Amino acid sequence: MTSRAAQAFVNSRIARYGRVDRLKIDSTNRAIEVVCSLEGEVDPVTVRVDRYELHDEGGKRFIEIKKASCSRPWLHRALEDFAPGRRFEVPGWAAAAL
Repeated sequence: MTSRAAQAFVNSRIARYGRVDRLKIDSTNRAIEVVCSLEGEVDPVTVRVDRYELHDEGGKRFIEIKKASCSRPWLHRALEDFAPGRRFEVPGWAAAAL
C-alpha cells in the first residue's frame, strides 16, 4: 500500500515530464530507485538516489538528497550538479516508508 501510494505521489510531482513505472525504496540503505518513462525518451530512464537523509523541521518532514545518479549521462551530470543538498517536503505517511 505505501509503495503504491509513494509511486502515486511521485507521479503527481513529475506528471509534466512523464510517469513512474517502478519505484523501489530501500530504507535500510537509505536508497531509492525510480524507473521512469519520460516524454521524448524512447527507453525508460533509471534514477537512483544513492543516499538520502530525513529531517524534521517546523513540524514537517523533508528528504535531503546526498547522492544521486542516472542511466542517462547528461541527466547524471545534472544530478551531480544540482541534487546534493536539495530538500523536498514529504507527507508523513511517505516519510514512514523512507
